[in-house]
Amino acid sequence: MITLAFPWMLLLWPLPWLVWRFAPPHRERITATRVPFFRQLTETAGAQARQGSSIPRRGFWQMAAATLIWGLIVLALARPERLGEPVVIEKSARDIVLALDISGSMDAKDFVLPDGQKQQRLAAVKAVLRDFIAARDGDRMALIVFGTRAFVQAPFTDDLTGLDGFLDQTVVGMAGPNTALGDAIGLGLRTFQASDVRERLMILLSDGADTNSRVPPINAAAIAADRGVVIQTIGVGDPQGDGADRVDLATLQDIAQRTGGAYFYADDAAALRQVYDRINAMTPRITEQSSYRPRRDLSWVPAGIAVLVGLAALGALQIAAWRRTA
Repeated sequence: MITLAFPWMLLLWPLPWLVWRFAPPHRERITATRVPFFRQLTETAGAQARQGSSIPRRGFWQMAAATLIWGLIVLALARPERLGEPVVIEKSARDIVLALDISGSMDAKDFVLPDGQKQQRLAAVKAVLRDFIAARDGDRMALIVFGTRAFVQAPFTDDLTGLDGFLDQTVVGMAGPNTALGDAIGLGLRTFQASDVRERLMILLSDGADTNSRVPPINAAAIAADRGVVIQTIGVGDPQGDGADRVDLATLQDIAQRTGGAYFYADDAAALRQVYDRINAMTPRITEQSSYRPRRDLSWVPAGIAVLVGLAALGALQIAAWRRTA
């Protein structure tokens, strides 16, 4: 499909005719030679002497070439374009932060696999989390890991394969042995500051009680609620454990409730997979679509033809002049 970028330029087409029709003709005084016996000469020649200007006449082909050249120039100024097929772009309408506890207690091998074998907590979480990430095609995701301190392992990205690579590099204890639950939420909120979408979701997984946060988890959750961030919390581990190894289910429940999210508890790999399946169902993929049609500028075509017609007209005039003088 061919369209014009500036169709209003076509209004210039009648401009030369309007100038010729309404503008006063150009007049120029020139020197003349007095001829003796001018009247007798004109009578002998059978011509009539009169005052006035001499207007050179153009031939039909000259006028046709000039009209065609002007029309092509105006068409080039209107900039014809060829429109390509529509290209649809999908953009994520939700940003998700995954906050993963990698404190020392995540090294415990108490997650039961379907075959009855026991697996390290972090290894089991990683296996399920990979499937969850793969199912979020279209969402932007970031990964935060926390222990004694919280760190951004991967900033927001829609390259989910690359996010898997950052997840693989995560090991127990790399952020310290303790659990800074409140700091992880605070870091997630700072990460969301780079987000310009309305839907903001944080998935927080922890297997211990908060022991090292500078900001209490409940206070951090209240700030998240004010900023419209929904937090889904997942508790793994032993609720009957001692100290930092005891998962604080009450705090996780309170965090989810304050932010409008949901709380889950998983004590084995199958339960954890069901948790992520439920989160997938609760937060279906949301995308915003935009489309555009690529444009190819074709203004060079009429401009080039105008140049060729002009050169041909000049050549024809030059040939005619040579013939007259030959």
